[in-house]
Amino acid sequence: MERDNLNQRLIQAKRNSGLKWSDIAEAIGRSPGWTISALFGQHDVTVKEAQSLGSLLKLTAEETEMLCRPAVRGASAPLNDPLIHRLHEMFNVNGAAIKQLIMEEFGDGVVSAIDFKFHVKRVPHPDGDRAQITLDGKFLPFTPW
Repeated sequence: MERDNLNQRLIQAKRNSGLKWSDIAEAIGRSPGWTISALFGQHDVTVKEAQSLGSLLKLTAEETEMLCRPAVRGASAPLNDPLIHRLHEMFNVNGAAIKQLIMEEFGDGVVSAIDFKFHVKRVPHPDGDRAQITLDGKFLPFTPW
């Protein structure tokens, strides 16, 4: 089975289960965003996590084993500016997870880049300050015609 086929199978298994991404994440003690990215091959999954996910989503032994394969994160040409490159990497790795969460909450559509705001905030942290980036865009549903 190819990775793209597994990704489609995982989306179908999630639908069939009636679970939300947050339910699936809770089952392995992870965040929804991380869990979705991991299921899509963007983060490494432990054998224990894969077994829990396989059981929860009723995956085959082959599908469950594939979850344990090393992550192959978003691959694209490197960008020149290191910060922009990292922002690009964030969406390469987590974009499919973000899309799934938006679709689950709003339905099929896009988040506007025109009616859009973002905020960056410094958040003190004992291990080093963190950059909190908030993206705020109007949801635009696709309209059948």
